[in-house]
This record gives sequence, C-alpha cells and structure tokens, in this order.
Amino acid sequence: MPLDYNHQLTVLRDILSEHQLDCCGTVSECEQIERLVKSLLANDEVDGHVKQILPNIYAYGQGGKYSADLNAHISAHQSQLADWVNELS
Repeated sequence: MPLDYNHQLTVLRDILSEHQLDCCGTVSECEQIERLVKSLLANDEVDGHVKQILPNIYAYGQGGKYSADLNAHISAHQSQLADWVNELS
C-alpha cells in the first residue's frame, strides 16, 4: 500500500533530520529523497509552500547521490537541512 502524502512528508523530514543530526547518510537515502519529492510534487493535496521548497530538496538528494564524498555533501548543506526540516514540520 502506498504512503499517503502526510506519511511521505514524515519520511522525508525524518531522512533530512537524520542527515542534519548525524552529518552522514547513504546513497539509497538520497534516492529515497528523490522518489519522495517526485511523488509529493505530483500530489495536488500538498501545500503550495511545501511544493516551493521541494525542488531544492530534490537537488540536494540528486547531488548527494552523485557526490564523491556524501558526508561532505551533507555537511555542506547543514543550514538548508535545518531550514527544510523546520519548514516540513
């Protein structure tokens, strides 16, 4: 059963929060971020403000997926991660 958009937002927020707190992550988490963002962008029920920040989160996930040093990528985005977690709450 697919997740509804509230659950998708929760999962996305949890992954971003873990990246922020742990300063590390995995390529599969970055791929999950991409999938969640694509799904949320296609959903008409998602708030317009959330939809405005999703492309930036997608770019973060994509950048992490292709990064030679994922932990450095995550560390470089600490302030954005904090902002995104707050905005998705």
